[in-house]
Amino acid sequence: MKVLYAVQAAGNGHISRANELIPLLEKLCSVDILLSGMQADVGLNHFIKFRRKGMGFVKGKNGGIDLVKTIRQFRTKNFLQEVRSVPVEDYDLVINDFEPLSAWACKHKNVPCIALSHEYAVIDKESPKPHKYDPLAWLLLRYYAPCNMGVGFHFSAYGDNIFTPVIRSEIRNAYVRNLGHYCVYLPGYSDKKLIRILSGYKRIQWHIFSRQADKSYAADNCWIRPINNYDYISSTSTAEGIICVAGFEAPAEALFMNKKLLVIPVKDQYEQQCNAEALRELGVPVLKKISSKKRQKLSDWIESKHKVHIHYIDTAAAALNRVLKTALITKENFAATPVATSLSSELLMKELDFVDEYSM
Repeated sequence: MKVLYAVQAAGNGHISRANELIPLLEKLCSVDILLSGMQADVGLNHFIKFRRKGMGFVKGKNGGIDLVKTIRQFRTKNFLQEVRSVPVEDYDLVINDFEPLSAWACKHKNVPCIALSHEYAVIDKESPKPHKYDPLAWLLLRYYAPCNMGVGFHFSAYGDNIFTPVIRSEIRNAYVRNLGHYCVYLPGYSDKKLIRILSGYKRIQWHIFSRQADKSYAADNCWIRPINNYDYISSTSTAEGIICVAGFEAPAEALFMNKKLLVIPVKDQYEQQCNAEALRELGVPVLKKISSKKRQKLSDWIESKHKVHIHYIDTAAAALNRVLKTALITKENFAATPVATSLSSELLMKELDFVDEYSM
């Protein structure tokens, strides 16, 4: 079987998961890799056959995501050209980790495309959702990389096709201990603001990982570091506590390592709101934001001994097996496509007409 593994590089988690799954998949199939997006801070440890700019999330004025501008990217000429450039018809199967170009190309060339992502689990009806429903954010999550079949990863196995997180080998094999410091990963906040707030806790040594810093420096009891994989794992595996965004992989790794955890979801990012709700159900404290007004809640968390520990078993092989079985079962529903067909931009536009309804 010839497989295209398509990965979205909008976040570190997609890349880290791919680094664990691709070697297992290569034992079973012939695998080519497509990578789109430029935002990840960790590298993919495999040969990338197709590299595309892809489509990222447009940041809003308040540090969140501008949903309307993000969705409007679907209608741009560059996006359509990149969709046409992905030769999905050359493959028996496309495995998609929230990667939009290959998903839309498969949709219109009738090629099997199966999701293998955290996002597929988030949209499952059994997965936790925030009390406040955001229809536009939901549409983006559902149609950003549309797959009608898939396997998902979440903090708990909420459904038959949902597996617990793939914990990367560096974390599984790390020497986990407590050296007393606290690790912070909140890329939506400036270094200056984090230092101003956290330096007030004099007895705490803070390791702040920053996308703004190009070199390490110290400010009071805060040590600011550029983001790199080695330093991040070294800090988290030896930390007493971790404060991070409500992504997926970072909180999952903290739970696996039995670290005290506090999450702060990115403003206006529905996926992180869903993650925060799932973590809250597990007993993980959630803050809406970090600010001077939240000092007491932050102090309470620092003084607390409460931790949530989940020893996630390795489900990578089982998840891939489920994907391949799903592909074999559903293959008869797809027409053979030995010859490349042209993608109709008009058809794509018609399918995305809902954008205009929400952008008025």
